[in-house]
Amino acid sequence: MAVFMNVMIQIIVPMFLLIAAGAYLHRKYTLHMPTLSQLTVNFLLPMVCFVNIYETNLSGSTAGIVMVYLLLFNGLLIGAGIIISKAAGFDRRLSSSFQNSAVLSNSGNYGLPVSGLVFAANPLGLSVQIIISIFQNLLTYTWGFYNSVSASENGANVWKKVLRLPVLHALILAAGLKAAGIGIPQAIWSPIENASNAFLAVALITLGAQCAYMKITSISKPLLLAVLTRLIVSPVIGLLVIFLLDVDGTLAQAMFIASSFPTSRNSALLALEYDNYPEFASQAVIVTTVLSSVTVAIVIYLAKIWFPL
Repeated sequence: MAVFMNVMIQIIVPMFLLIAAGAYLHRKYTLHMPTLSQLTVNFLLPMVCFVNIYETNLSGSTAGIVMVYLLLFNGLLIGAGIIISKAAGFDRRLSSSFQNSAVLSNSGNYGLPVSGLVFAANPLGLSVQIIISIFQNLLTYTWGFYNSVSASENGANVWKKVLRLPVLHALILAAGLKAAGIGIPQAIWSPIENASNAFLAVALITLGAQCAYMKITSISKPLLLAVLTRLIVSPVIGLLVIFLLDVDGTLAQAMFIASSFPTSRNSALLALEYDNYPEFASQAVIVTTVLSSVTVAIVIYLAKIWFPL
């Protein structure tokens, strides 16, 4: 219980105070969401990625294990989403939004700040989360995108989006510089590090602003199933894959915690853009985000107990 309370006080409460601040600021001053989103995704997130990849000794074998885990975990979760949506009798558009809500997690705005707090003294844990966040972006712009448009767009558009992701460029650049043993002058490193440090606050304030005007009219069957799949089924699948791969320590902690994050706002954006039950998709984002204050704390607690360092 002491560990659980420590997780709540040291990680969950500070995170939700910043989310609440973002909601308050947006209601009072009407923040410009496109600017906040672009600042976070196109500048601060790449800086976090660059700093952590450049500073961390992440071996090729470790990265390989993470990628195997992600392929197995997401493959099983997609399969679960398809089975649940078919069993529930959802139509094609609702099934699309449900599957995106169940599979696409908020590994950026939510996951990276949480991992930054959990692994503040352990860069390996945050580096694993960065790889997971990049994978989630790729999954969003490939499977998530096609799932939403039902293959009505050609593949070239998808790959253009993927190749333009700044976080992907930051990953490649940091890995290349590190592999080549190239040092970065302090005059350049200092602003990069400062921008990286700003990410946590800005990301959580942005997330709070996104949730400021969301309304829940009723707890529908699709919403209930989406919440259960995202917050319960997903961590269970993640845990099974971790046991299957026989992973422990920091890697296991980072993977298990990442499997518990709430629904990505991208699922709501895709639903809105292609008119696939956007109200349901927005509700899934806010409900999973609120309830995750408890479920993520429990998963962090269990991760520390089951996978000690």
